[in-house]
Amino acid sequence: MKELILNGKHNRSKILIGRNLMKQAAEHFRKLFEGGRTPSAVCVITDSNVAKLYLQQVEEELLRLDLPVFHYIIPAGEESKNLNTISQIYDTLSNRQFGRNDMIVALGGGVTGDIAGFAAATYLRGVRHLVQIPTTLLAQVDSSVGGKTGVDLPQGKNLVGAFRQPDMVLIDPAVLESLPEDVFISGMAEVIKYGCIWDEDILKIAEQMDCGGGQNRTNELGALIERCVDIKIKVVEEDETEEGLRRILNFGHTVAHGVEKLGNYTELSHGEAVAIGMAAAVKMGENAGITPRGSYERLTAVLQRYGLSISLTYPVEAVYEALLTDKKKQGNSIHFVFIEAFGKTQVRKIPVGELKQMMKALGD
Repeated sequence: MKELILNGKHNRSKILIGRNLMKQAAEHFRKLFEGGRTPSAVCVITDSNVAKLYLQQVEEELLRLDLPVFHYIIPAGEESKNLNTISQIYDTLSNRQFGRNDMIVALGGGVTGDIAGFAAATYLRGVRHLVQIPTTLLAQVDSSVGGKTGVDLPQGKNLVGAFRQPDMVLIDPAVLESLPEDVFISGMAEVIKYGCIWDEDILKIAEQMDCGGGQNRTNELGALIERCVDIKIKVVEEDETEEGLRRILNFGHTVAHGVEKLGNYTELSHGEAVAIGMAAAVKMGENAGITPRGSYERLTAVLQRYGLSISLTYPVEAVYEALLTDKKKQGNSIHFVFIEAFGKTQVRKIPVGELKQMMKALGD
């Protein structure tokens, strides 16, 4: 088992990575409560897919601690990531007389983690305990760590949110063996992102990794997860609230959020959209002389190796109009992430008119 620590401004996140950690959850929860911090109730928030696989197991671990446990199950999918779902969770917590010293456990992928984290950050102005148990590759390498939570509005993605570092993240690579192949592929986009923005060796591993399923692939992913999480810790500790360095984690996300919005958040998974967005950013960077020639060819080759699309699925003009609601937009400019070389980024604050001109390269 690997233990990493993220020191946030308001609390300390313990991140544990190891096979079969979910089966040892009670032991780690008990350590979290040392010093008289035991909650009087626990709410597990999960989705309709994950509940069938792991909810009973996690609840049994919590019951070993003699804690009252209840759950809230959201319909699986990005379309549940909205204020109506949050309102229903608030009702459930209130009806159960859930208190500020109690604990929320997020069990699932990125959507569940965002929703549960936002509920923990806002209910009663913040509950004391939050644990993330990510069950998808995307959530394990990225969204469960770093404290960004949020929900979507009809106008755009993640437009309502808060920063709330979890007290603990339990990352169990063994659960990835139960992943549908399309969910694994979506997560690989975020793995490849880290190879682009920080550590080229991650990209090299992705270019050679066993694309088959089973435990062999999961063992390789365990090492990749550690590398990605370690990078995210370094970035977040320097810039927790995304005012500088943390913006590099948005590589590919500006175009991705536009594409997701046009697809009503249902036609493409987040990882699939990020793959399209990364390919677009590199193509734009090459065209502008920021990114070295040949980078687009290399990136698209590794993305396609995992079955990820690299082409815009909507007209460039429509994507441009959709991304103007992105939360990275400030006034008439937007922070856009380019790569100068694999492992090195450049964040530019670009006037939206200039961005529109740069995006014309995507129509070629």
